[in-house]
Amino acid sequence: MKQFYFFVVVMFLSLKGISQNVKYGVRAGMNISSLDFSSEIPEENKHRNGFYIGFLADVSLSKTVSIIPELQFSYEGSKADDLQFDYIQMPVLISVKLTKKIFLNLGPQVGLKVHKVDDMAKNFGFSSILGLEYRINQALFADIRHANGLNNVYDDDSGLNAKNRTFQIGIGYKF
Repeated sequence: MKQFYFFVVVMFLSLKGISQNVKYGVRAGMNISSLDFSSEIPEENKHRNGFYIGFLADVSLSKTVSIIPELQFSYEGSKADDLQFDYIQMPVLISVKLTKKIFLNLGPQVGLKVHKVDDMAKNFGFSSILGLEYRINQALFADIRHANGLNNVYDDDSGLNAKNRTFQIGIGYKF
């Protein structure tokens, strides 16, 4: 846990040195998430609607490519109480300019589970992100993303096997 916080602090401090190429921002929106079980489903598995909110830094590497580290809070899992997981997540995305206003975003994401303990779920989750961003103007943007869970969200000895699947749609503002 301490290593995660240390990593986040070092990441944002390192961006200070190249701040002329960095825009900071916020993003928020709606999640539609579910669990994709490959084992027996313990309860009714309906999608969960929730929200996410986060902060970002857009580090421009060239006119067409940038790196976007983020820190966000996200409600995920399924609708049933025992299948709900809330995460503090850190995606690190590569953004590639496709047209003047449309950007492709992709990369890995690590998540730290918060809220519940002793629920047979792992504390860390790993996902891949694929998304599109539409820049409305220099500061305001809208985006859609799909997060595909890469690891089982449950402990190995639980007998359950499921991965998070999350669709996000939202807006953001870069300062």
